[in-house]
Amino acid sequence: MNEEAHFILEEMKENMQHALTHLDKEFQKIRAGKATPQMLEGVKVDYYGTMTAVEQIANINTPDARQIIVQPYEKAMLVPIDKAILAANLGFNPQNNGEILRIMVPPLSEERRRDMVKRAKHESENARVTIRNVRRAAIDDCKKLEKDGLPEDEVIVLEKDVQNLTDLFIVKVDKMLEVKEKDIMTV
Repeated sequence: MNEEAHFILEEMKENMQHALTHLDKEFQKIRAGKATPQMLEGVKVDYYGTMTAVEQIANINTPDARQIIVQPYEKAMLVPIDKAILAANLGFNPQNNGEILRIMVPPLSEERRRDMVKRAKHESENARVTIRNVRRAAIDDCKKLEKDGLPEDEVIVLEKDVQNLTDLFIVKVDKMLEVKEKDIMTV
């Protein structure tokens, strides 16, 4: 296999790995009944005129599986963080005791768990689409190599390698979904 073909496969593998990494991050945002600091990822707070991620202006930890503690670096930020969490519509009702925000994570109902599974399936389908788009781009690159003089039999082998790599990553997405689905549905 020539250097250009090898480069196509390496670039494809890297892009597909990015899709898996993104899927993993999205799965972390989907709560499975256990409290995690990632649940507050994406919550933005007005920090002196700049919209800032809550994790940059506060310490977030989980003392147990049912609560999240948000301790701002500045006490003046307690109320804005409280409002931002409520505005993010995450289903949380923070309790402000003057020092910290305590967020009790309610247990998930069966219906809510099913909604979470639907969201996880949606995210995994997005990852599959991304992987298929990477495959399409790699196949296009293979055809360009053929036009540039690569023998047809080498192009066929390269296209088979592209498809095998795609199948491998699709299986990885399916396994990640299976694990997340099991995690969500476990009470």
